[in-house]
Amino acid sequence: MRIRFDEQLKQLNKEMINMGTMIEKSIGDAVKALMKQDVELAQKVMAGDEEIDRTERKIEDLCLRLLLQQQPVARDLRNISAALKMVTDMERIGDQATDIAEILNTGSVHVPVTAIPLQEMADYAMHMVNDSVTAYVEGKSDLAKKVISSDDVLDNLFNKVRNALDQNTMDFSSDEVLDLLMISKYYERIGDHATNIAEWVIYSVTGVHKHDGVEYE
Repeated sequence: MRIRFDEQLKQLNKEMINMGTMIEKSIGDAVKALMKQDVELAQKVMAGDEEIDRTERKIEDLCLRLLLQQQPVARDLRNISAALKMVTDMERIGDQATDIAEILNTGSVHVPVTAIPLQEMADYAMHMVNDSVTAYVEGKSDLAKKVISSDDVLDNLFNKVRNALDQNTMDFSSDEVLDLLMISKYYERIGDHATNIAEWVIYSVTGVHKHDGVEYE
């Protein structure tokens, strides 16, 4: 029975890695489409959101089967519960990458964006997502804490984008400025979701969640 359970846990980790890879690609492709004004790539990001949604449902189904058909001990129970919480944030990350692509597809940004540090935001957001999923699969609470502390860096990058837009208003229309601000806000929110994921990783390892009122050391 335990052998079967361990195999299913390994499958859960595999699916979490797969979903993490997909949302990282969506983040990267969305900013690449923006930088290169590649509407076709933006449309691929939008179409790929359905696969992310299917993977979320697959993980949820696997977690529920593990809970109902097996008898997980405390640590295993926390891992499964954390995964159920994490995939919600992961799916929302996919949604926000899609939202960025939709702005390019239907919005007002019609010039390559190089003067605004959106690429830096996207790279950092992808790094946070990768580290949070890796922390879960490898059970590394220290890496999860690193992700949480990194959120301040992404917030600072958001302010840097706002300042850059203020300094380059002559290069963009008012509608373009609003769209670029919205895109940068989506990347900042992706960082928030990666932070949420990292907090659930710490819970899965330690049994302590930030909502319990305990500060991480």
